[in-house]
Amino acid sequence: MSRHQIDMTSGAIFPKLVKFSVPLILSSVLQLLFNAADVIVVGRYAGDNSLAAVGSTSSMVNLLVNFFLGLGIGCNVVAANFLGAGQKNYVNRTVHTTMVLSVIGGILLTLVGIAFSKQILILMASPEDVLPLSTLYLKIFFGGTTATLVYNFGAALLRAKGDTKRPLYILLIAGLINVVLNLIFVICFHMDVAGVAFATVLSQVFSALSVVYILCHEDEEFRLDFRRLRIDREILPRIIKIGLPAGFQGMLFSFSNMIIQSSVNSFGAVMVAGNAAAQSIEGFVYISMNSFAQGTLTFAGQNMGAHKFDRIKQLVVIAELVVTVVGFVLGFTALFLGRTLLGFYSESAGVVDAGMLRLNVILFTYFTCGMMDCMASAIRGVGHSVMPMIVTLVGACGLRMVYIFTFFQIPRFHAFQSIFYSYPISWVVTFIFLTVSFLWIMKNIEK
Repeated sequence: MSRHQIDMTSGAIFPKLVKFSVPLILSSVLQLLFNAADVIVVGRYAGDNSLAAVGSTSSMVNLLVNFFLGLGIGCNVVAANFLGAGQKNYVNRTVHTTMVLSVIGGILLTLVGIAFSKQILILMASPEDVLPLSTLYLKIFFGGTTATLVYNFGAALLRAKGDTKRPLYILLIAGLINVVLNLIFVICFHMDVAGVAFATVLSQVFSALSVVYILCHEDEEFRLDFRRLRIDREILPRIIKIGLPAGFQGMLFSFSNMIIQSSVNSFGAVMVAGNAAAQSIEGFVYISMNSFAQGTLTFAGQNMGAHKFDRIKQLVVIAELVVTVVGFVLGFTALFLGRTLLGFYSESAGVVDAGMLRLNVILFTYFTCGMMDCMASAIRGVGHSVMPMIVTLVGACGLRMVYIFTFFQIPRFHAFQSIFYSYPISWVVTFIFLTVSFLWIMKNIEK
C-alpha cells in the first residue's frame, strides 16, 4: 500500500476519519483564507461596490460549478468502490475517464459562463451600480474553469485512496500565489475586480498542473498516462449514476441560494456587501463540517466495495457526532467574534451590521447543515445518489423557495434578516428525511 493511502476497510474508524479529514479541513481553510483575501483586498482597496460585485457572483458561480463537482463526487465514489474491492484495473480506467470528463466539463463551463453571465446577473436582480463589475469578474473567472475542474477532479481521485495531504500542499502554494497576485494586480496596478479574477485563475492553473503532475507519477492503479486518456464506456455510466444526481443536487442548492441572493440584492449594495462578508466567515465553519462529510463519502465508498455494511453504519454514527461537535464549537466561536471578523472585510459600520444580521441566524444553527451533509454523503457512498437529490429538492430547495415566495413576502416579515431563517428550517427537515432514507437503503442492501 502506498504511503499516501489509507485502508478504510479495517481498524478503528475515528482515528482514520480524523487522519483523512484534518488535512482536508486545513486545505479548505487555506482556500477560504485566500478567498477571503480576495474579498478583503477588493473591499479595502477598491471599495464597497467592488466588494458587493465579487460577493453577488458567488451563488451563480456555485450554480454552474457545483453540477460538475457533483460528477467529481461520482468519480470519487466509483474509484473508492473499486479500490475497496481490490479491482486495480478498474481504478485506473476510472482515473483516465475522470480526467477527460474534467476537461470537457471545464470547456462547457467556460462557454456557458462567458456567454450568459450578464443575463443571469440581471435575472438575479444584481444592483445596477455593481452589474458591470460583476459581469467582468465572472467572464474572467469562467475563462479559467477548466483548470478549476482538473484540480478538483484530480483531488477527488486522490481522496478516493485517502490522500488528502498532497492537495493541502498544492493549495498552500496556490493560495500564496493568489494573495501575492491580488496585492500586485489590485493595489499596484489598480485592476479592481479584474485583478482579483485574474489572480484566482492563475492560481487555479498552478493547482491543475500540480495535481496532474502527481497523478502522472503515482504508483500502479492511480497513475495517469496521457496515451490512455479516453472515456471508458463501462466506467462512465457508473460515474454518471452517482455523479449526475449529486451534480443536480448541488445545482438545486445553488439555485435556491440564487433566489435568496436575489432577495438580498433587493436591499441594496451595503446589505449585499455585508452578506458577502458574512458568507466568507461562515465558510470556515462549513468546510470544517463538510470535510468530515467528504470523509464519510470516501469511507462509505471503500467499505461498500468491501461489503462491510456494519462498518458503514458505525461510520455514520461517529461522523454525525463529530460534525455536530465541530459545528457547535466553531459556529459559536465565529458568532462571538463576528463583529471583529467582519471588520477585516470592511470599515463600514453598515456593512458590519448587515453581516451580523446574517451571522446571528446561520451560525447558531449551522451544525444541522453538517449533519445533513454527512447523511447525504453516506447515502452516495453506498451507491445511491438519486435519493439525496430528491430529498434535497423537496426538503431544502422546495422549502426555501416556498418560504421566500410566501412568508417573506408578508410585509411584517419582509426584512433583511428574515431571509436567512429559511436555511435552518430546510437543514433540519432535509436531515430527517435523509436519515430515514439511509436506514431504508441499508436495510435493502443487507438483504
